[in-house]
Amino acid sequence: MWLTGLPSAGKSTLAAALAARLRGEQGRRVEVLDGDELRRTVSADLGFGRADREENVRRVGALAAELAREGAIVLVAVIAPYADSRADVRRLHVAAGIPYLEIHVATPIEVCVRRDVKGLYRRHAAGELSGLTGVDDPYEVPKAPDLRIDTRHEPVETSVKALEDLLRVRLQVRIPPVSKGAAAQTG
Repeated sequence: MWLTGLPSAGKSTLAAALAARLRGEQGRRVEVLDGDELRRTVSADLGFGRADREENVRRVGALAAELAREGAIVLVAVIAPYADSRADVRRLHVAAGIPYLEIHVATPIEVCVRRDVKGLYRRHAAGELSGLTGVDDPYEVPKAPDLRIDTRHEPVETSVKALEDLLRVRLQVRIPPVSKGAAAQTG
């Protein structure tokens, strides 16, 4: 499950919340591949030009496929700004017989700027950063994602429920309903 969207859209938040739910109540093997963490490790040698961004997505896609082959549910929270790179990752998974779902976390730029989780928009406005995805570097909005989530008006729990529903319907992942105790803890 690849969550794509602008910086501060909520990709990592949703992936972490879904992973906690799948691990906690169900004991499933879940791996979260977070773009920021991978940029410090697997792709530390890459910059932010188009070729390096495409290589980053290729590496993450290959890692996700390998983890999925070993039985993990893989949640990828990576911007992946270019449609062709995302299509390449989908083709890799399909060719290997691995289910692949693309989720567009479709949070408007204005909301992302207000959230500014990592201070990227502030740094860009101050002239300290250029090449910010969605501002002065392109973000190609997915035309036909498997699911589109707009996080500006719905709580995390509602978005996680939509992701669970997608896993249940498209991949036949059995997910029991949230118990009242668990629901009270998340609210």
